[in-house]
Amino acid sequence: MNRDRYVLLDRDGVINEDSDQFIKSPDEWRPIRGSLEAIALLNANGFKVIVITNQSGIARGLFDLGMLDRIHQKMQHRVAENGGAIEAIYFCPHGPESDCDCRKPKPGLLRAFAAEYQTELRDVVVIGDSQRDIQAAEAVGARPILVKTGKGEKTLKQNSDLKIPVFDNLYDAANALVAGQ
Repeated sequence: MNRDRYVLLDRDGVINEDSDQFIKSPDEWRPIRGSLEAIALLNANGFKVIVITNQSGIARGLFDLGMLDRIHQKMQHRVAENGGAIEAIYFCPHGPESDCDCRKPKPGLLRAFAAEYQTELRDVVVIGDSQRDIQAAEAVGARPILVKTGKGEKTLKQNSDLKIPVFDNLYDAANALVAGQ
């Protein structure tokens, strides 16, 4: 098994600002304050960062795979400008009504990552802002963390009895991970 350390991040609401109208172009992709630096901090302390994201805007016809690729190129470029790197991006292009296994809260994307990287998911931290991120992590025995950015505050209000770590943002979560090495 692979001994590298990984942190899996949701994209919208964790790395970049979320939108109920979806992030449909590179111009609409805006990083959350401190998130790019958080990825660089994780990398500098031996963590490889993987993005795991639902992108139902594709199924809804709001953007295509080429546009998603351009959005992700901008994200990776901005992360690199801040001294970090995203190892890989896994995304589900299906809508909420789909019966796929890759749309969170189902754990298909996490399992695909684990198979490709030959790693145990129980050793992996998953940082998200929604209940579906937590559920996907718990379904495979990974370690979920909730951030209050994006849908995080709403998720916390709906689940006040959560027994997982909660942080204000990705930067604070990254600092805690680094401190707890």
